[in-house]
Amino acid sequence: MGDLGSAFSAAMGLLSGADPALLRIVLLSLQVSLAALAIAAVIGLPLGALLAVSRFPGRSGVIIALNALMGLPPVLCGLLIYLLLSRSGPLGPLGLLFSPTAMVIAQAVLIAPIVAALARQVLEGMWEEYEEQFRSFRVSTLRAVPTLLWDGRFALLTVLLAGFGRAAAEVGAVMIVGGNIEGYTRVMTTAIALETSKGDLPLALALGMVLMTIVLAVNALAQGLRGAAARWAG
Repeated sequence: MGDLGSAFSAAMGLLSGADPALLRIVLLSLQVSLAALAIAAVIGLPLGALLAVSRFPGRSGVIIALNALMGLPPVLCGLLIYLLLSRSGPLGPLGLLFSPTAMVIAQAVLIAPIVAALARQVLEGMWEEYEEQFRSFRVSTLRAVPTLLWDGRFALLTVLLAGFGRAAAEVGAVMIVGGNIEGYTRVMTTAIALETSKGDLPLALALGMVLMTIVLAVNALAQGLRGAAARWAG
């Protein structure tokens, strides 16, 4: 208990003293996760909207595949990205392996299906409400997509926050493609795993506190946005 207490005390000291190494890790984590979220949003939101408003042969199969990809194991995703970016892989000449860019790609691949699938669920309900109105004005499917995305912006923000939370908590894929290089590709989750294995509990605990704070803040913000969306609709 005494060792644990001293570890917590040291962790609080790192936080209160704004330890440079801790801040560097936290900042890189946020940069990687936000960049991955931006890519996932550009891909996932329009895809989810198109699936919500379109009816075509094989649509059910696409939705099933998308839902299945929501549970894509991070280590498998990391392995696939590793094979693509390795020297013998098709993207090897770009030299992206073991870089923050590779970590962004891995996180984006992981969360894009989540964003697309959740966006489809949100927008499909809106489409059922607006479809007759769009049909009466002869609005095409493609033209309806931007309108749905705009009208569902509050609900879609909660989708993006869910994606960000998933990205920020990811460890397996970024460990494989990033290499957990100190000062370059070490993020909160990989640093916690490493420092715990080394027995450096203060830094691991400090990073864990920051990560938990971010997760709680994201969930609180998502809850607030859901309330705002309900008031807006009402």
